[in-house]
Amino acid sequence: MKALIRASFLALSTLFAGAVVAQHEGHAAADTAHATADTAHAAAAHTEVGHEAHGTAKFNPGEMIMGHVTDEHGWHLWGHTSLPLPIIAHTSGRGLSVFSSAHFDHGHKTYGGYMLLEGKLVATDAPDGTDAHHATVNEALTKATFDLSITKNVLALLVSVALMLILFLSAAKSYQRGMGAPTGIARFVEPIVLFVRDDVAKANIGAHYARFMPFLLTVFFFILINNLMGLIPIFPFGANVSGSISVTFTLAAITFILTLIHGNRHYWGHILAMPGVPKPVLLILTPVEILGVFLRPAILMIRLFANITAGHIIVLSFFALIFIFGEINAGLGWGVSIFSLLFTVFMSMLELLVAFIQAFVFTFLSAMYLGAATEEPHHH
Repeated sequence: MKALIRASFLALSTLFAGAVVAQHEGHAAADTAHATADTAHAAAAHTEVGHEAHGTAKFNPGEMIMGHVTDEHGWHLWGHTSLPLPIIAHTSGRGLSVFSSAHFDHGHKTYGGYMLLEGKLVATDAPDGTDAHHATVNEALTKATFDLSITKNVLALLVSVALMLILFLSAAKSYQRGMGAPTGIARFVEPIVLFVRDDVAKANIGAHYARFMPFLLTVFFFILINNLMGLIPIFPFGANVSGSISVTFTLAAITFILTLIHGNRHYWGHILAMPGVPKPVLLILTPVEILGVFLRPAILMIRLFANITAGHIIVLSFFALIFIFGEINAGLGWGVSIFSLLFTVFMSMLELLVAFIQAFVFTFLSAMYLGAATEEPHHH
């Protein structure tokens, strides 16, 4: 019954996401239509080529999709309301600059010697308040700028860490009360912990599994919670944290470093000089094995990034169809919207399954790599 309630809540949340995105993009499409009409009148009155070019602007599905998938220096809430986030940047010669992203006016203005170019912070020599479309980028300063801003993904990551602390500390308190059956959050956490311990850590690492349990549990819950948070279209959820290549790179890098640190003599012996293999063959096999050491974490990184990002892109692509066909014909747009929303609900249910699968796959493969690095030689 509880699983059914959760599934129903997710379905309602998905429909709400569709309504929110549709409303937001509907406002954008309406604003574009008004701007097109106004520009056309201005072009007829003044015969200005620039206004006429602007009047032909249409709904850009690629810009809408990438705007929701990529990281941002602000958090869109509803309609035209956004939550500005702090900009923290250090540039040699300018020093440390800290201010609110609201000064950028949604990326249209410059401030403090910086501006947003396609969502990225770049340096400029233009005065404050200059139109960002007319400001020039200072390439030398941009390369020397360290962007430490609290972006949308960073804030969502901090929220997920807070949720993990609440989850585990609450479960730990329930066990401190006694050795009886787990209660509260512990009833949800314990089966997952036992699953990771018995079916992932023990099965792949063996006798040395205990030392890696904190890492494996942290990785599993971190990926799972961020995947689930990405499916909820309400602040502070809805960010694409596990679909960020920098996040997946960091997780894969930790697995890679642990493998290098805990790799024993038996492991490195098979990497550098496979026993029983003729020396001429080692000239080919050893470089392949060394390359494999670096390819394994790269596969971890790309697999998680591609699967999570692809799911969001597919859902947003079907939302974009509503506005693409709506520009052709209003009735056609309404007809496509029914199909798009139904398919979006189906994709959200599939993404719910993918959220668990990708957390399991990343943890399972990490345990396999760690198990191979710590495996003891077999004596016959």
